[in-house]
Amino acid sequence: MEIRTVFVAGAGQMGSGIAQVAAQAGYRVILRDLTPELVDRGVGTIDRFLARTVEKGKLAADEKAAVMGRIAGTVKLERAAEAELVIEAVVENLAVKLELFKELDRICPAPTVFASNTSSLPITQLAGATGRADRFIGMHFMNPVPLMQLVEIIRGMATSDETCQAVLAVTRSMGKTPVEVQDAPGFVANRILAPMINEAVYCLQEGLATAEGIDTVMKLGMNHPMGPLALADLIGLDTVLSILDVLYAEFQDSKYRACPLLRKMVRAGWLGRKSGRGFYNYQ
Repeated sequence: MEIRTVFVAGAGQMGSGIAQVAAQAGYRVILRDLTPELVDRGVGTIDRFLARTVEKGKLAADEKAAVMGRIAGTVKLERAAEAELVIEAVVENLAVKLELFKELDRICPAPTVFASNTSSLPITQLAGATGRADRFIGMHFMNPVPLMQLVEIIRGMATSDETCQAVLAVTRSMGKTPVEVQDAPGFVANRILAPMINEAVYCLQEGLATAEGIDTVMKLGMNHPMGPLALADLIGLDTVLSILDVLYAEFQDSKYRACPLLRKMVRAGWLGRKSGRGFYNYQ
Protein backbone atom coordinates (compact mmCIF):
# COMPACT_ATOMS: atom_id res chain seq x y z
CA MET A 1 0.00 0.00 0.00
CA GLU A 2 1.79 3.14 -1.22
CA ILE A 3 0.61 6.46 0.22
CA ARG A 4 1.52 9.53 -1.80
CA THR A 5 -1.32 11.97 -1.05
CA VAL A 6 -2.84 12.75 2.35
CA PHE A 7 -6.21 14.49 2.69
CA VAL A 8 -6.70 16.28 6.03
CA ALA A 9 -10.30 17.12 6.96
CA GLY A 10 -10.25 20.12 9.28
CA ALA A 11 -7.80 23.03 9.08
CA GLY A 12 -7.85 24.01 12.73
CA GLN A 13 -5.08 23.70 15.29
CA MET A 14 -4.70 19.94 14.93
CA GLY A 15 -5.50 19.64 11.22
CA SER A 16 -3.04 22.32 10.16
CA GLY A 17 -0.34 20.69 12.29
CA ILE A 18 -1.00 17.28 10.75
CA ALA A 19 -0.93 18.80 7.27
CA GLN A 20 2.40 20.46 8.05
CA VAL A 21 4.19 17.34 9.28
CA ALA A 22 2.78 15.31 6.36
CA ALA A 23 4.05 17.88 3.85
CA GLN A 24 7.43 18.03 5.59
CA ALA A 25 7.62 14.25 5.23
CA GLY A 26 7.25 14.64 1.47
CA TYR A 27 3.59 13.81 1.02
CA ARG A 28 1.29 15.81 -1.21
CA VAL A 29 -1.33 17.28 1.15
CA ILE A 30 -4.87 18.52 0.59
CA LEU A 31 -6.15 20.54 3.56
CA ARG A 32 -9.90 21.01 3.68
CA ASP A 33 -12.30 23.03 5.82
CA LEU A 34 -15.82 24.43 5.50
CA THR A 35 -15.00 27.98 4.36
CA PRO A 36 -12.15 29.65 2.42
CA GLU A 37 -11.42 31.76 5.51
CA LEU A 38 -10.86 28.70 7.67
CA VAL A 39 -8.68 27.10 5.00
CA ASP A 40 -6.61 30.26 4.62
CA ARG A 41 -6.19 30.51 8.38
CA GLY A 42 -4.92 26.92 8.53
CA VAL A 43 -2.47 27.39 5.66
CA GLY A 44 -1.35 30.69 7.21
CA THR A 45 -0.65 28.97 10.52
CA ILE A 46 1.64 26.51 8.74
CA ASP A 47 3.40 29.29 6.83
CA ARG A 48 4.06 31.29 10.01
CA PHE A 49 5.37 28.26 11.89
CA LEU A 50 7.78 27.39 9.09
CA ALA A 51 8.86 31.03 8.76
CA ARG A 52 9.85 31.05 12.44
CA THR A 53 11.74 27.80 11.88
CA VAL A 54 13.66 29.44 9.01
CA GLU A 55 14.45 32.46 11.22
CA LYS A 56 15.92 30.12 13.84
CA GLY A 57 18.14 28.54 11.21
CA LYS A 58 16.50 25.12 11.54
CA LEU A 59 15.04 25.11 8.03
CA ALA A 60 16.31 26.52 4.74
CA ALA A 61 14.10 29.02 2.91
CA ASP A 62 13.94 26.82 -0.18
CA GLU A 63 12.88 23.85 1.96
CA LYS A 64 10.07 25.95 3.43
CA ALA A 65 8.94 26.86 -0.09
CA ALA A 66 8.97 23.19 -1.08
CA VAL A 67 6.85 22.20 1.93
CA MET A 68 4.31 24.95 1.26
CA GLY A 69 4.24 23.91 -2.40
CA ARG A 70 3.07 20.45 -1.38
CA ILE A 71 0.01 21.84 0.48
CA ALA A 72 -3.21 22.70 -1.33
CA GLY A 73 -6.19 24.21 0.50
CA THR A 74 -9.78 23.49 -0.51
CA VAL A 75 -13.38 23.61 0.65
CA LYS A 76 -14.32 20.67 -1.58
CA LEU A 77 -14.75 17.41 0.28
CA GLU A 78 -14.77 15.63 -3.08
CA ARG A 79 -11.00 16.15 -3.34
CA ALA A 80 -10.58 13.40 -0.75
CA ALA A 81 -10.91 11.02 -3.70
CA GLU A 82 -7.37 12.06 -4.73
CA ALA A 83 -5.77 10.69 -1.55
CA GLU A 84 -4.66 7.24 -0.43
CA LEU A 85 -4.95 8.33 3.23
CA VAL A 86 -7.67 10.55 4.73
CA ILE A 87 -7.06 11.93 8.23
CA GLU A 88 -10.07 13.47 10.00
CA ALA A 89 -9.33 16.30 12.44
CA VAL A 90 -12.67 18.04 12.95
CA VAL A 91 -14.47 19.01 16.15
CA GLU A 92 -14.62 16.32 18.88
CA ASN A 93 -18.29 15.55 18.32
CA LEU A 94 -19.48 12.04 17.54
CA ALA A 95 -22.41 13.03 15.31
CA VAL A 96 -20.26 15.39 13.25
CA LYS A 97 -17.55 12.79 12.74
CA LEU A 98 -20.01 10.03 11.84
CA GLU A 99 -21.68 12.21 9.22
CA LEU A 100 -18.32 13.24 7.77
CA PHE A 101 -17.12 9.65 7.44
CA LYS A 102 -20.37 8.61 5.77
CA GLU A 103 -19.76 11.30 3.14
CA LEU A 104 -16.09 10.40 2.76
CA ASP A 105 -16.99 6.73 2.34
CA ARG A 106 -19.27 7.67 -0.54
CA ILE A 107 -16.62 9.86 -2.19
CA CYS A 108 -13.40 7.88 -1.81
CA PRO A 109 -12.25 4.82 -3.77
CA ALA A 110 -12.44 1.49 -1.94
CA PRO A 111 -8.68 1.20 -1.16
CA THR A 112 -8.50 4.61 0.59
CA VAL A 113 -7.51 4.35 4.26
CA PHE A 114 -9.45 6.43 6.79
CA ALA A 115 -7.89 7.66 10.05
CA SER A 116 -9.45 9.69 12.84
CA ASN A 117 -7.53 12.07 15.08
CA THR A 118 -10.20 11.72 17.76
CA SER A 119 -8.89 12.11 21.30
CA SER A 120 -11.50 9.91 22.99
CA LEU A 121 -14.26 8.56 20.71
CA PRO A 122 -14.45 4.83 19.83
CA ILE A 123 -12.65 3.97 16.60
CA THR A 124 -14.84 0.90 16.10
CA GLN A 125 -17.99 3.05 16.25
CA LEU A 126 -16.59 5.60 13.81
CA ALA A 127 -15.53 2.81 11.44
CA GLY A 128 -19.08 1.46 11.57
CA ALA A 129 -20.28 4.53 9.66
CA THR A 130 -18.28 3.33 6.66
CA GLY A 131 -18.08 0.25 4.50
CA ARG A 132 -14.32 -0.05 5.07
CA ALA A 133 -13.91 -0.94 8.75
CA ASP A 134 -10.83 -2.98 7.80
CA ARG A 135 -9.22 0.19 6.39
CA PHE A 136 -10.14 2.43 9.34
CA ILE A 137 -7.79 3.35 12.20
CA GLY A 138 -7.14 5.98 14.86
CA MET A 139 -4.19 8.38 14.62
CA HIS A 140 -4.25 10.48 17.77
CA PHE A 141 -1.62 13.21 17.36
CA MET A 142 -0.56 15.32 20.33
CA ASN A 143 -0.83 19.11 20.43
CA PRO A 144 1.10 21.02 19.09
CA VAL A 145 1.55 18.48 16.31
CA PRO A 146 4.82 19.80 14.80
CA LEU A 147 6.58 19.66 18.18
CA MET A 148 5.13 16.60 19.93
CA GLN A 149 6.66 13.19 19.24
CA LEU A 150 3.83 10.82 20.16
CA VAL A 151 1.00 9.48 17.99
CA GLU A 152 -1.39 6.95 19.50
CA ILE A 153 -2.34 4.34 16.88
CA ILE A 154 -5.73 2.77 17.67
CA ARG A 155 -7.02 -0.30 15.88
CA GLY A 156 -10.76 -0.86 15.65
CA MET A 157 -12.20 -4.35 15.93
CA ALA A 158 -11.93 -4.90 12.17
CA THR A 159 -8.77 -2.92 11.34
CA SER A 160 -6.54 -5.07 9.12
CA ASP A 161 -2.86 -5.75 9.73
CA GLU A 162 -2.09 -4.19 6.34
CA THR A 163 -3.83 -0.94 7.31
CA CYS A 164 -2.08 -0.83 10.66
CA GLN A 165 1.37 -1.42 9.17
CA ALA A 166 0.82 1.21 6.47
CA VAL A 167 -0.24 3.84 9.02
CA LEU A 168 2.62 2.95 11.36
CA ALA A 169 5.01 3.52 8.43
CA VAL A 170 3.42 6.87 7.57
CA THR A 171 3.62 7.96 11.21
CA ARG A 172 7.31 7.12 11.41
CA SER A 173 8.00 8.88 8.11
CA MET A 174 6.55 12.04 9.69
CA GLY A 175 9.24 11.81 12.36
CA LYS A 176 6.78 10.67 15.02
CA THR A 177 6.85 7.77 17.47
CA PRO A 178 3.73 5.61 17.17
CA VAL A 179 2.40 3.64 20.13
CA GLU A 180 -0.31 1.05 19.51
CA VAL A 181 -3.13 1.22 22.08
CA GLN A 182 -6.47 -0.51 22.46
CA ASP A 183 -9.76 1.02 21.35
CA ALA A 184 -11.07 2.15 24.75
CA PRO A 185 -12.49 5.50 25.94
CA GLY A 186 -9.74 8.13 26.10
CA PHE A 187 -7.18 5.54 24.89
CA VAL A 188 -4.09 5.93 27.11
CA ALA A 189 -3.11 9.60 26.88
CA ASN A 190 -6.46 11.12 27.79
CA ARG A 191 -7.45 8.30 30.15
CA ILE A 192 -4.62 9.63 32.32
CA LEU A 193 -4.42 13.30 31.31
CA ALA A 194 -8.09 14.37 31.43
CA PRO A 195 -8.66 13.35 35.08
CA MET A 196 -5.44 15.12 36.08
CA ILE A 197 -6.57 18.35 34.41
CA ASN A 198 -10.02 17.93 35.96
CA GLU A 199 -8.50 17.56 39.44
CA ALA A 200 -6.45 20.73 38.87
CA VAL A 201 -9.70 22.57 38.02
CA TYR A 202 -11.25 21.25 41.25
CA CYS A 203 -8.21 22.58 43.15
CA LEU A 204 -8.81 25.99 41.58
CA GLN A 205 -12.56 25.88 42.26
CA GLU A 206 -11.95 25.02 45.90
CA GLY A 207 -9.42 27.85 46.29
CA LEU A 208 -6.44 25.67 47.14
CA ALA A 209 -4.19 27.93 45.06
CA THR A 210 -4.26 30.29 42.11
CA ALA A 211 -4.04 28.96 38.55
CA GLU A 212 -0.41 30.09 38.46
CA GLY A 213 0.26 28.38 41.78
CA ILE A 214 -1.30 25.07 40.71
CA ASP A 215 0.65 25.06 37.46
CA THR A 216 3.90 25.96 39.25
CA VAL A 217 3.44 23.03 41.66
CA MET A 218 3.11 20.60 38.76
CA LYS A 219 5.99 22.12 36.77
CA LEU A 220 8.52 22.38 39.61
CA GLY A 221 7.27 19.54 41.80
CA MET A 222 6.44 16.95 39.14
CA ASN A 223 8.81 18.15 36.38
CA HIS A 224 5.97 18.73 33.92
CA PRO A 225 6.98 21.11 31.09
CA MET A 226 3.59 22.84 31.33
CA GLY A 227 1.06 23.08 34.13
CA PRO A 228 -2.31 21.30 33.72
CA LEU A 229 -4.38 24.49 33.54
CA ALA A 230 -2.13 26.10 30.92
CA LEU A 231 -2.22 22.80 29.03
CA ALA A 232 -6.02 22.79 29.18
CA ASP A 233 -6.01 26.28 27.68
CA LEU A 234 -3.76 25.02 24.87
CA ILE A 235 -5.91 21.96 24.17
CA GLY A 236 -9.17 23.90 24.41
CA LEU A 237 -11.48 23.68 27.43
CA ASP A 238 -14.34 22.50 25.21
CA THR A 239 -12.20 19.59 24.03
CA VAL A 240 -11.19 18.71 27.59
CA LEU A 241 -14.85 18.76 28.63
CA SER A 242 -15.84 16.57 25.68
CA ILE A 243 -13.20 13.99 26.63
CA LEU A 244 -14.34 13.93 30.26
CA ASP A 245 -17.98 13.57 29.20
CA VAL A 246 -17.07 10.59 26.99
CA LEU A 247 -15.11 8.95 29.82
CA TYR A 248 -17.94 9.50 32.30
CA ALA A 249 -20.61 8.25 29.91
CA GLU A 250 -18.62 5.11 29.11
CA PHE A 251 -17.40 4.18 32.60
CA GLN A 252 -20.11 5.74 34.80
CA ASP A 253 -17.37 6.40 37.34
CA SER A 254 -17.50 9.65 39.33
CA LYS A 255 -13.74 10.15 38.99
CA TYR A 256 -14.41 11.24 35.40
CA ARG A 257 -17.22 13.70 36.24
CA ALA A 258 -16.26 17.13 34.90
CA CYS A 259 -15.67 19.87 37.44
CA PRO A 260 -18.58 22.39 37.47
CA LEU A 261 -16.12 25.26 36.98
CA LEU A 262 -14.85 23.70 33.75
CA ARG A 263 -18.38 23.30 32.41
CA LYS A 264 -19.26 26.87 33.43
CA MET A 265 -16.21 28.29 31.63
CA VAL A 266 -17.08 26.41 28.44
CA ARG A 267 -20.65 27.75 28.61
CA ALA A 268 -19.18 31.25 28.97
CA GLY A 269 -17.10 30.74 25.83
CA TRP A 270 -13.85 30.86 27.77
CA LEU A 271 -12.18 28.06 25.82
CA GLY A 272 -8.51 28.91 26.31
CA ARG A 273 -6.00 30.24 23.82
CA LYS A 274 -8.31 29.93 20.81
CA SER A 275 -10.92 32.23 22.37
CA GLY A 276 -8.43 34.57 24.07
CA ARG A 277 -9.46 33.59 27.58
CA GLY A 278 -9.45 30.45 29.69
CA PHE A 279 -7.69 29.89 32.98
CA TYR A 280 -5.35 32.63 31.72
CA ASN A 281 -6.06 35.78 29.69
CA TYR A 282 -4.51 35.79 26.20
CA GLN A 283 -6.09 38.95 24.85
